[in-house]
Amino acid sequence: MKYKNTLKKGSVRFLIFRDGESYFGVALEFNVVVEAANPQEAYIFLNEAASGYLESARKAKLRPIVLNQKPEVEYEKMWQANQDTKLKAKYEKIVNNLPIFSSGVLDLAVR
Repeated sequence: MKYKNTLKKGSVRFLIFRDGESYFGVALEFNVVVEAANPQEAYIFLNEAASGYLESARKAKLRPIVLNQKPEVEYEKMWQANQDTKLKAKYEKIVNNLPIFSSGVLDLAVR
């Protein structure tokens, strides 16, 4: 089986979100979750936790499956919704900057 993440290279998707008074950071493929008082702290804690997780996996020479876990459905949905929003905003910015003077439909019916 081919894995996205190996002990030598890869990437992990992450989320930083607020729930109540706390902020949470999640490394999706590692199933690592941290809690913090603010989003910057959550990012720092998550980065440290994910780095430590990867270092432990390397030292123990674990199989790549531990670096390619299936994320919790709730987190996967949150991540995808955020990516969709970012993509939509990107394309709206591109479209809004195009020099379009008019648009419509041309009737090509033969008489």
